[in-house]
Amino acid sequence: MKSRILLLTVLLAGGFFFLTSKTRWSLSELRRAVSSPSSPMGENGEPIFREASEVRGAGLSNDELNNIEIYKRANLATVNITSTVYKQDWFMQNYPVKEAGSGFIISADGKIITNNHVISGSQQVEVALANHETYKAQILARDPQNDLAILQIKPKGSLPFLTLGNSDTLQVGQKVLAIGNPFRLEGTLTTGVVSALGRPLQSENRTLEGMIQTDAAINPGNSGGPLLDSQGNVIGVNTAIYGPGGNIGIGFAMPIARAKTMLTDYQAGRVYRKPRLGVEVLYIAGDYAEALELPRKGGLLVQRVIRGTAAAEAGVRGARDSAIIGNYEIGIGGDFITAIDGKPVDRQDALSQVLAKKRAGDNMDLTVFRGGKESTLKVTLGEAPEERF
Repeated sequence: MKSRILLLTVLLAGGFFFLTSKTRWSLSELRRAVSSPSSPMGENGEPIFREASEVRGAGLSNDELNNIEIYKRANLATVNITSTVYKQDWFMQNYPVKEAGSGFIISADGKIITNNHVISGSQQVEVALANHETYKAQILARDPQNDLAILQIKPKGSLPFLTLGNSDTLQVGQKVLAIGNPFRLEGTLTTGVVSALGRPLQSENRTLEGMIQTDAAINPGNSGGPLLDSQGNVIGVNTAIYGPGGNIGIGFAMPIARAKTMLTDYQAGRVYRKPRLGVEVLYIAGDYAEALELPRKGGLLVQRVIRGTAAAEAGVRGARDSAIIGNYEIGIGGDFITAIDGKPVDRQDALSQVLAKKRAGDNMDLTVFRGGKESTLKVTLGEAPEERF
């Protein structure tokens, strides 16, 4: 009896050991184990997470591929600019203060566009390329009124450079990309859209007119860097942000048309003299224009004419009364500019676009609607007062 109990005990113990120690693999389990050797396994033998397959170019959207392609080309031509200004402490000892900004190369021989405020007051300007080569830069020309400057470095060889696009044809909603060195973080790309056109930008000591507004993040250090369209062409120079300290979704860029004018003057050996018409205007079209008995096709309603300016001398008339249109009070009774140099006015920044291509002393034809009929006023542009930066 005891021997039977002992034999039964041995058989039960052996069976338990066999069942609990033998590993059984099905074909599907073997495949999972081989294909996912690094995936941690759960209690039921299934992975506790699944890894995504490697994403290659075909897995990216067309917009992502466009961003990547433009960045690879444009980043090589975007530079980091360090300007050194010497100041005095309480003991009349000079000490260097370094400020950082951005710029972009526009020619293989090392010409660079940046903001004037990036290098203003500096005794020494250094340019660092994307490959970290550093060069001392010479200031070739400045345009303080448009906050632009041209630099020159002497590179060891030919440099990659950016092409200049057309800022006159920009549309609100158009995709843009900004590259620069915000907070000294070199080679930073941000994307967004043109959120407004023809914006004036004012501060305590300057007024910049006809700016491009964008929601692409622009921060301290981005100044002077390129604002690009979806073809990789430069359509603006990143200049300023709205609000203190950093980006809050509103940045401003100087239209590249202003830089083209500065470059043309430099090449011709001329000193650029910024023109001034001397009017404040408001774009009105459609139902609002009809309500004021103005041409529906639209134009610039003159709000104010500044005394002693070219507009005043040419006989341009400002507002004589006021009215509520929508939720705004505007000046009425002044001239309605429907065309400039024969080109119809169809947007708020139409005047600043034309002025960007002119110089003090140039002529301008204004087609104005006055007293129910159109006439043309010939204007000789004056020179804008110099602004201190």
